[in-house]
Amino acid sequence: MHESTDGHAPQQGFEKTIRWWDGVAITLSLPAALFVGLGYSMGAIGAWAAVALWATIAAVAALHNWVYSEMGAMFSHKSGGIALYANEAWSRRAPALGPLATYAYWFAWATAPAIWGLAVAQILTEQFWPNATYSLDLGLVQLDLPKLIALGVALLSWALSMIELRFTMILITLAGVLLMIPVVIFGSGAFASHLWSSASFTWRIPAGVEGARTVLAWLFVMAWSAYAVEAAASFIPEYRDTVRDTRKALRVSAMILLLVFTLTPLGLAGLLGEQTLANQPNGFLQAGAVALLGGGAAAITLVLIAGILVLSVMGTADAARALYQSSRDGLTVRQFGVLNRNGVPARAVTVQLLINVALVLFVGNALAVIVAGNVGYVLAHLLAVAGFVVLRKDQPDTPRPIRLPRRWLGIAAALALFDGLILLVGITSSAITGYGGYKEVAIAIAVLAVSQVMYRWRQWQDRKQPPAVPLRT
Repeated sequence: MHESTDGHAPQQGFEKTIRWWDGVAITLSLPAALFVGLGYSMGAIGAWAAVALWATIAAVAALHNWVYSEMGAMFSHKSGGIALYANEAWSRRAPALGPLATYAYWFAWATAPAIWGLAVAQILTEQFWPNATYSLDLGLVQLDLPKLIALGVALLSWALSMIELRFTMILITLAGVLLMIPVVIFGSGAFASHLWSSASFTWRIPAGVEGARTVLAWLFVMAWSAYAVEAAASFIPEYRDTVRDTRKALRVSAMILLLVFTLTPLGLAGLLGEQTLANQPNGFLQAGAVALLGGGAAAITLVLIAGILVLSVMGTADAARALYQSSRDGLTVRQFGVLNRNGVPARAVTVQLLINVALVLFVGNALAVIVAGNVGYVLAHLLAVAGFVVLRKDQPDTPRPIRLPRRWLGIAAALALFDGLILLVGITSSAITGYGGYKEVAIAIAVLAVSQVMYRWRQWQDRKQPPAVPLRT
């Protein structure tokens, strides 16, 4: 039982029903995020450069996860993951950074159904209904087939996130394992094919300062896919063996990510050639299936969509737990700090559904939503890994069931510097990658500003709340 935040009755927390392999299964769908951005990156900077940068960002994400394993075991009662660790670290020095980190993190994950719904719509229409022209004029918005598909994804993510996590985990595991089939095929089988060749590979990153900006700008975009491996940390209070499952879930998922994000781009680029990936950024997996297996394009499409749907559900569940915990910690309004009888933060999940419906109807551009969310997402990581250093200094005697060697202080500081660099360059150099612009940055800033408004509102709620009545013994 967790202590109540409203001074009345205690509220039951999450049930401990999952194991470390469930945490790993949550992240098995991340190759879907790789596949969505891989073709665009190869078309822009060449195969050699894209392969190198995807491997680099995966290695950086793995180092982040090692840091988060110590922090997650320290605060094993905290759902919602890394942003809540950042709040624990900065609450004494700069209290406003807590709500900033949690809202930045929450928005990035909360918008997953809109992002992935629009991605699914694009893949389906190109593969099965390329000539579809359906459109319904509703006055304020035009409702076409891609938007209808995206709304369906948002509703499905809401429905699956409203049921008990144990059942949802079964579906997530099945879809994640299914997605690993093309990963294994293209990440290993492609190298055995006589078609594999690196002859078409190029490196199109300029020299000097411009080249450094290009590298950092693309790493910022790629971080949105790779850094998501931390999602296993959001479910730490629900692991049965908290310390053992936390360590294994975060570290095993990080190593799988590193392997996949290194070998799969190399295998696909060698099998199909750099230009094919650039020309077919949404259809190269299907082309790869035909080249390697002689068919199966439709089956590969369905497997990819299954993986994307898992990412959408994972994002919804992750964000809802972050919003729930931020309410329990006094960082946002009280109304979100409630679980339903299935142990689900249903109010948070439902609010996220409404936000995603609005994004699909009135924005309708996956890239715009990605950039707006990624600004806050990288900021949340920066505050979290810097918070690791702060916690070691401010709370040296706090129990650490998982304790990293002292050299990790320097590694965490370097990770914070790296995150700061890609964040700064990513915001100011969007023209290099073609992902978003000033409008998307403005959306991100507006979301971060809302975090401070909601924090002040919560402080007002706390002042208006009558003092708790002591229980009689």
